[in-house]
Amino acid sequence: MTIEPRRLATLGLGGLLLLILLSSSLFRVPEHQQAIILQLSKPVATVNTYEPNEVFGRTGAGLMWKIPFLQEVLLVDKRILSLDVPPQTVLSTDQLRLVVDAFARFRVVDPVRMYQTVRTEERLAEELSRILTSLMRNELGKQRFDTLLSPERGQLMEAIQANVNRAAAAYGAEIIDVRIKRADLPPGSPLEAAYERMRTARQEEALAIRAQGAKDAQIIRAEADAAAARTYAESFGKDPEFYAFWRAMQAYRTTFAEGNTTVVLSPDSEFLREFEGRRAR
Repeated sequence: MTIEPRRLATLGLGGLLLLILLSSSLFRVPEHQQAIILQLSKPVATVNTYEPNEVFGRTGAGLMWKIPFLQEVLLVDKRILSLDVPPQTVLSTDQLRLVVDAFARFRVVDPVRMYQTVRTEERLAEELSRILTSLMRNELGKQRFDTLLSPERGQLMEAIQANVNRAAAAYGAEIIDVRIKRADLPPGSPLEAAYERMRTARQEEALAIRAQGAKDAQIIRAEADAAAARTYAESFGKDPEFYAFWRAMQAYRTTFAEGNTTVVLSPDSEFLREFEGRRAR
């Protein structure tokens, strides 16, 4: 059976139209993305939206249907994204200008709201960067320079993250983390002056510690001398002869400790009477 060329062309054209229609009706949503189905530029449905604690491979990703030529699909990343904030100059409460370099991590949790407010992920990142820059300048401007170098900076970052999160919710985003990469003084005289103040403060602290140590040592020595005096007095009161003997032995040990000491004394010297024995007294 022979097919007429005209009919063959019609079948080929019909198959091509069917293929185009089928390709326009199907779309694929990857695991790491969420889709917004738009009809006349208005969101009518979402696919594979973010869910907390979802299991990879058990989400709504895969092949989906849409009305060809009437609906379009916008894919939005559902992974955690990085947001680098340009270095900002901040004036601290102790009148030091700081150059602060920070970053944040965020994800889109409500793609429809994101589309209705800023349309695209790029615009969302720009808006979050503007909000984070403003809040960081305000919060860091309320702190001293040394606070930004201490463990208290972690609590400050948590407060900034909470404030940014409240603003980011209006755009369908969630802030995962906010961190300062670097907080430095501008190069030049401000930096050298800050280093000099830090050195002076540490030197004053060291002097105070040494002075307190010397004071404590004097108190301990005085208490030890007083305790020794009480012990000597008690010993003398209990046995004067033994106390005298013991004190003489201490004097001999101190005098002849080196082993090469020469002492010229009279045989009846009071210092040597313990060598003569108790009968000689």
